[in-house]
Amino acid sequence: MALSSAVLIGRDDLLALATRRLASAAAGRGELLLLAGEAGIGKTRLLSEITRLATEAGFAVIGAAAAPGDTEVAAGLLTDLGAELRERIVRRLRADDEPDRQRRLLVADLTDLIERAAGAGPTLITCEDLHWTDELTLDVLGRLARRARELPVLLVGTYRSDELYPRVPLRAWRTRLLTQRHAEELRLPRLGRAETAELAAAIAGTALPTALTGRVFDRSDGVPLHVEEFLAAADSLPDTLADAVLARAAQLGTEARELAAAASVLGRSFDLDLLLAITGRRPAEIDAGMRELGDRFFVQPRGDGAGYDFRHALIRDALYADLTPLHRRRLHARAAEAARQAGLPAAFLSDQYERARSPAEAHRYALTAATEAAALSAHREAADLFGRAVRTLGPDATGDERAALCTALAGELAAIDDNAAADARYAEAYRLHLEAGDRLAAAALLPDRVAVRHLLGDRLDQRTAALRTGLDLVGDAAGERARSVRARLHAALAAAYMLDRRLHEALADGELARSMLAGDRDPAMRCDLDTTVGSVLLFAGRLDEGRELLEDAVARAAARHLESQAARGYRMLSSSASVLVEYDLAERTLREGIEYADRVERFNDRHYMAAHLAHVLWATGDWTGAEAQVRLALADGRDGITTRITALHTLGYLRLGRGATPEARDALTEAAELGAGMRELQRVSPAWWGLAELALFTGYPAAAVQRCEQGYAASAQVRDAAYLFPYVVTGTRAHLASSGPTAARDWLVRTGEVLSERRIPGTLGALDHARGLIHLHEGQTGKARDELRRAAAFWTGRRRFWEGVAVRLDRARCAYRSRRPGEAADLVAAARQAWPAELPPVWTAGTPVAAPAERSGLSAREMEVARLVAAGNTDREIAGTLSISPRTAAAHVEHIRVKLGISRRTQIAGWLAKVEPSS
Repeated sequence: MALSSAVLIGRDDLLALATRRLASAAAGRGELLLLAGEAGIGKTRLLSEITRLATEAGFAVIGAAAAPGDTEVAAGLLTDLGAELRERIVRRLRADDEPDRQRRLLVADLTDLIERAAGAGPTLITCEDLHWTDELTLDVLGRLARRARELPVLLVGTYRSDELYPRVPLRAWRTRLLTQRHAEELRLPRLGRAETAELAAAIAGTALPTALTGRVFDRSDGVPLHVEEFLAAADSLPDTLADAVLARAAQLGTEARELAAAASVLGRSFDLDLLLAITGRRPAEIDAGMRELGDRFFVQPRGDGAGYDFRHALIRDALYADLTPLHRRRLHARAAEAARQAGLPAAFLSDQYERARSPAEAHRYALTAATEAAALSAHREAADLFGRAVRTLGPDATGDERAALCTALAGELAAIDDNAAADARYAEAYRLHLEAGDRLAAAALLPDRVAVRHLLGDRLDQRTAALRTGLDLVGDAAGERARSVRARLHAALAAAYMLDRRLHEALADGELARSMLAGDRDPAMRCDLDTTVGSVLLFAGRLDEGRELLEDAVARAAARHLESQAARGYRMLSSSASVLVEYDLAERTLREGIEYADRVERFNDRHYMAAHLAHVLWATGDWTGAEAQVRLALADGRDGITTRITALHTLGYLRLGRGATPEARDALTEAAELGAGMRELQRVSPAWWGLAELALFTGYPAAAVQRCEQGYAASAQVRDAAYLFPYVVTGTRAHLASSGPTAARDWLVRTGEVLSERRIPGTLGALDHARGLIHLHEGQTGKARDELRRAAAFWTGRRRFWEGVAVRLDRARCAYRSRRPGEAADLVAAARQAWPAELPPVWTAGTPVAAPAERSGLSAREMEVARLVAAGNTDREIAGTLSISPRTAAAHVEHIRVKLGISRRTQIAGWLAKVEPSS
């Protein structure tokens, strides 16, 4: 009996879709297709069928597969894309170039290499087990996916959906590509009972007893690989897949069993030359054993002819787990030595030596591989490898050596947003330096550790206390090293104060640090300092000066390949522009910054900028785009508290705008609670404003006043305008609704003083809007009209959607009260068309919520006549008011009666009372 079915069972719909995608690719419209499902579900089998169809259709086929260790090997999967292409890729990987440039050029060059290889005609590129692949490979595949729409290329990748753990590189990559519609995903479900019986019959070549297929289904849960293995052991029907595999393995000859065991230590894919070196067997013995393993469906030849793959990774896992510990260790030792002689990558060698319990060799190769990965900005791989270097460091290593490794590992962990682990490593390095008596080295760690602690939620007072502890450690020490550490600590203090908008303290520490940096001896710190000072200048209202300093800092950092400094510069410039209502600048620099941070794997910066991009898209009215970015930021940046806070308050705004008030309250409350723990204005104020708007929307103006006063007090303490400006209009509405115009005018005076002091251009229109609301409340419609018109022009010019829609309705209310019903109707219609949900009742109070013509068929002029009739005017009086003839007025009245289906003039007043609320 065969072990696998000659036909594909239960996948007709998926195969039909793949066939359509092949046809599109042949026509020059390719794409990336992801096949997702749990281990053993049949992804490889479906991929084989797609490959067969592609080959029949004249496609060239290039295939590669990742192995578990490939997450530590830059471009590990790409080097499996055929011999000629592999040679060119390896040569490019080893090119001597500068780190950031090398990473950037690598992605572009490797993409071009693969694209040119596929340029001769329709091409299918298959990549198996993407859950095991590295960041660089994913970068290249992502770039290919974006280009595929204009190429005759179908990319098909498989991955295990049950292995998308938080730190797996594929997780965020997949979400990003699917959200941006650069990829399509097919999910393979388990087989049902009938499909399991059909599969069993196809394997056996005949229908099997229902009792047997029922037992197989119960044990396999409809997973095709399990069905195959259990069916092969139908006599005993083992309890687990591993038992079934081992039962089959027990039937192998001695040579084949030993070969399978040796191959299992190499991974799912292995080379014959390496297997030959490990086992010491003669080629004829290897050939015979591999033939038996192939005949028994344990392995299958690889496409390049140089090696084999286990038929499934789960088969390899079962065989590997069955090895006794000492035997496994001996095999890894042989594999490590053979791989060293073959010149295989240092990452693979370090893994083999660690499993062989050879820590010295494992450490040496791990350190080499980690350094190479860091040079390529492959921070995730570098973190794994530095972690191995720490684990395998010998007991005779000095405290300084261990501290240096911990510091390097902490930096890589921080780069990939694993902040808790980074903090633990910084703490260990700090302790080791103090124990060794090196106070300056301990103090030098504190700025980076404090930055991580900030992302974990430490308050300003906690962070500044830690940095001042560092200054105490430096004391009055002299020399270049002490000066540099002292400058770094003051620079970190400036950044801490800047984040809380304590601008005077930030400038004082920033200028002190700058005075300690004579010349260009520390370009990294200079870039960081200029980023901090530039941000301070922005929030102090000196926008041009601050923007120029920030843009220059980013350019200098990028030119010098200072990844951390460049990413931080992008982060500060773009997020500040987002808050300062400079949305054109914000969107441009956020997208540039996200692309840069992606490229150099500065993931915390990338996720934070994604959250701010969501805020900008919400603010400018692209709520669909904002929702997608929020979801990405919350999924990717779960360990970065600042990212989560920003994403949550933006999610709250979106929910509120769409009328989902319970969900809005949940998101805004969580954001406020997280922000309160940090005690920073920028973390709490946006959520408080959202809660103030929520209180207004739900009919609690007194509660809205309390929230607004809370926001004002926090901003007034540091004379902030950027976070205060949204409260101006909200607070004015709340005070008018709860206390009246006197309280509203007092509120406007207090908030206006702060906004006028800073003179930040993107905030000042709020004052016109608030004045217009007060004038309208007091019945001064002429003054209100002028102020609200100016406010409308301001919000439109600034692309601020929320207040822009609200001011249309405020102007509609003003027009309605000024007896301009046509203008009011047009403004309401425009607001309704722009807003993606039901308009907030607090904004529409006293305004027709729909253009009456839409309800009755009356024209705007007929509506004016109807209102005058309802007010008791005669035809002659209507004619005088509207400057028309009495005959024309009478004709309008007659048309109104016909359209409304009424007979008496007095009925017009009754109809009007139903369709328009009182003013």
